[in-house]
Amino acid sequence: MRFILNVLWLVFGGFFLALGYALAGLICFVLIVTIPFGVASFRMANYALWPFGRTLVAKPSAGVGSAAGNVIWIIVAGWWLALGHLVTGIGLCLTIIGIPFGIANFKMIPVALTPLGHEIVDIP
Repeated sequence: MRFILNVLWLVFGGFFLALGYALAGLICFVLIVTIPFGVASFRMANYALWPFGRTLVAKPSAGVGSAAGNVIWIIVAGWWLALGHLVTGIGLCLTIIGIPFGIANFKMIPVALTPLGHEIVDIP
């Protein structure tokens, strides 16, 4: 069932959301200082491409550096990606079949705003 949901997710917007994260990651890799943001962005692109069967959890070892980095991320790219999730989620919720995908988009908004300090884990 997760495979079918992931394939449908990919078709109904997941590919374009992952491209947004990948573009943000490439921009972050251009500047040497923002490479950690690029790594987090590529991690989120992977999650946005194939989200069902995985979840995001907070890293217990994340500290002040992650919090400061998240503030910079929100200003630079986070709010654009969160806006993409919001618009896609609203569009998907307009149809009955798209409601689960819209809810999944809404769940990704907080992590789009603050990707540092989170890790992707498989759901058993």
